[in-house]
Amino acid sequence: MDWKQAWSTTANTTNSALDSLAPVCVPFAARWDLEADRRNKLRTPEHLKALMAAQREHNAARSTHATAKSQQLSARAASNNPFAAGRRAARVASKAASRHERDTRAKLKAAQVNYPSTLKARAMQAHSLHAVPTVVTSVVMSASNLTLWPAATSAVLVGANVAGLALGRRKLRVPVDESVSLEERQLMERLDPSYWVEHAPDRGLSGTVTTLPVIEPGGIRCEIRLDGTWTVKTLADKVDSVRALLGARTALRIRITSASRGGWAVLTLATRSAAAGVSSLWTPDRVPSNPLTMSLGLDTETGDEVLIPFDERLLVSGASGTGKSWSFRPLMATAHLRGDLVLIDGKGEEANIWESACRVAVERDEITNAVDEAHAEMTRRKVDMKKRAISVWDGRQLTVVVDEGQVILALITKDKDRLQRLIELSSLGRSRGVVLWWATQYPLTDGGAPGVHKLIAPNLLTRFSLRVAGTTQAQVALDDCAHYAPHQIPDGREYRGHGYLKGYGPRMLRTWTLDDAGVRALPKSIWTPTQTSGGSSARTPLHLVKETAASSGAATNRDKVLAAVQSGARTAKDVADATGLNKGTVSREIKALTDSRALHRTADGRLLPGQQAA
Repeated sequence: MDWKQAWSTTANTTNSALDSLAPVCVPFAARWDLEADRRNKLRTPEHLKALMAAQREHNAARSTHATAKSQQLSARAASNNPFAAGRRAARVASKAASRHERDTRAKLKAAQVNYPSTLKARAMQAHSLHAVPTVVTSVVMSASNLTLWPAATSAVLVGANVAGLALGRRKLRVPVDESVSLEERQLMERLDPSYWVEHAPDRGLSGTVTTLPVIEPGGIRCEIRLDGTWTVKTLADKVDSVRALLGARTALRIRITSASRGGWAVLTLATRSAAAGVSSLWTPDRVPSNPLTMSLGLDTETGDEVLIPFDERLLVSGASGTGKSWSFRPLMATAHLRGDLVLIDGKGEEANIWESACRVAVERDEITNAVDEAHAEMTRRKVDMKKRAISVWDGRQLTVVVDEGQVILALITKDKDRLQRLIELSSLGRSRGVVLWWATQYPLTDGGAPGVHKLIAPNLLTRFSLRVAGTTQAQVALDDCAHYAPHQIPDGREYRGHGYLKGYGPRMLRTWTLDDAGVRALPKSIWTPTQTSGGSSARTPLHLVKETAASSGAATNRDKVLAAVQSGARTAKDVADATGLNKGTVSREIKALTDSRALHRTADGRLLPGQQAA
């Protein structure tokens, strides 16, 4: 056996065990030291002089009281008359001496409080009160048979006191990796339980005790025990006090969350990023094998890849300069490679890059046609699904991307028909394989220039937010997870593409990015409404975007309604299903055609072409 190795292992195990027990005893040792220090500060020469004077006065008063009581007893023995002058005088003198003795005793107690004995002496007195009797009891009880438990109990109490002080004052060995920065080293020293407990009361954090901090891929992590009335929420509200206690820089992200057990919190300091060593450039290899998910980015605290639903409606928010477009591109590329993609670009810059790969719409006519055709495709799929008796679309997904949402809404707000189609795309399209993704710099639903419509926002369940302007925008961007505080993400180039995902937890994510060259390298696939709609994934020959827009803009809504009736549609619902128009538009056009006698409504409400009716 290697005794040297065994001794080293035993020593390390013992030190680790003592280090783990030390935080439990730190509050006891801290209270002991505070009380000892208080007593030592009171033990001044002035207080000692006052105590000695009080003791002298009290001793003199006791002597006088004893003499007066003796004289009172002698007076009683000399006379049996209780009203005799001698007995009355002795009684009055005894009462006066007793009163003076009580006054001096009170003054002596006050002087003893002002000049207390040391805490060590008090502890020895307290232990003597039980140590001596228990030893005597053990000796007496052991006369006939061995019984040492009273003395053993007393010894355990004495040992527990000494051990508690020793562990509480133990200087913990904070394991510091050689690769830690100077900032991390200083923070870990201040997270040491002995430092924390000593300085926490100065910051209003009395009743909290830290454990040994550890370095993780995302920074420093430490657990905090919450005593008394402390809760995780109250500690999180005191994050500024924690920052001041640690001396942390203002830009350092501090997160306080619940631990795996009650009465404990987890403090995380983002001094480093777990994604720092991984390239953020997206490639098609990052498309997950699971067709229902797509990769958003990496967790900066754990380094884990974060996946989000592919077939879910999406809201991406981010102020100008936060990297929203570059962060959005990998998701669009995934949708392009897996299905069909339509980009409705309100600004136009992104369309310059994507027009060589997918269907884009920039000008007003292109945007309105794209909305109309996507809505019509959704309606055609509904009819096809009914014929095939299925509840969820089983063909290619058509992803409609709106960027920038504020510009698009400003463009079609007064066009109620197309606004209604856009709303229906967000609410009805998912089960039919038509999914709406919305991106905006201004995540607001109210005001004169909202970034997302108030009837569209509730349907966008998956939400990712980069840095936004304020709390109101954070509320829209992340809904009930606005407390992640995306508006507090630092404004710096190194934080571009960093944000929070609703429901994932307040852990910052770093998204993948795709440059212009990566977009141009994508295969060309221009969606048109004439493509195969059923469960088949086969594609029809591709068409240019402008040709599609020109051909679809030839027929008006009235012509479409008339053609549908001539083709056999007999009710307004049949016309809406056949044309893809909303019910309000269909009703208005039917009324106009009926007034012009191009259509005729029968007594039972059926629609007939004017010539056929004649």
